[in-house]
Amino acid sequence: MSTTFTGLKTDIQDITENTFTDAQLTLFITQAEQLLHSSVQIPALRNLDTSSLSEGTATLTAPTGYLYTISMAINHGDQITFLLPKEASFIQEAYPSTLTANRGKPTHYAQFGENSLIFGPTPDTAYVLSHTYAKYPTSITTSDDGTSWIGTNMDSALLNASLVEAARFMKAEPDIIAMYKEAFANSLTMLKQLGDGKLEGDVYRNGQPKTEVL
Repeated sequence: MSTTFTGLKTDIQDITENTFTDAQLTLFITQAEQLLHSSVQIPALRNLDTSSLSEGTATLTAPTGYLYTISMAINHGDQITFLLPKEASFIQEAYPSTLTANRGKPTHYAQFGENSLIFGPTPDTAYVLSHTYAKYPTSITTSDDGTSWIGTNMDSALLNASLVEAARFMKAEPDIIAMYKEAFANSLTMLKQLGDGKLEGDVYRNGQPKTEVL
C-alpha cells in the first residue's frame, strides 16, 4: 500500500469525520513526518557529500540541511580512511590548528558550531570527503509528484502519526486519542523493524530480524 499527499488529506478527513483547511492538513502531516524521521533512520534521510577539505584549514561548512553524521571518511589516492567522532574540544586541544607541525591526515571529526565540522589533525592537503549524513527528505506536502519514501513504503505510519496530530488539534475525546496513539505505536514498530532492522543488515551476517508480537 502507498499514499499520496492528496490521498492522505482525504483519508485524514474521512477517518476523523472532520473538514480541515489545506494549511491545517499540511501542518498535521509535516509534524508527523518530523516525528517519523526523528524516530527511524530511513534510507531517504541518507545523503552523500564529497566536498574537499582545505590544506591548513581545520573546519568545513556542513552541507545544507545537515542534521547529523552517519559516517565520515576521507579519500586519498586509492585509500579510504574512516574517521572517528570526538568532541570538538578534544580536537582543539589535541591538534591546535595554529601549529603547522600538527597538520596531517585527519583521523577525527566533530560538529563545531551549528553549521560546521572540525577535523583533527588539521589537513596537510586537500583530502576529498566521503561524508554520509542525515538530512530531512522533501516532504510529501511539497514534493513534485506528491509522494515520499514513507508514503510509498509505510503509509500506515504516516497516516496514523497524522491522525494523532489531527486528534490533538481537534481536542478529541481521550479514548479516540488513545486509539490513534495505539495504531501509531503499532505502525511505528513496523517502520523500526524495516528501517533499523532489515535495512541495516542482512540475513547472512545478522540473522533473520525478529518480529515483535503486537
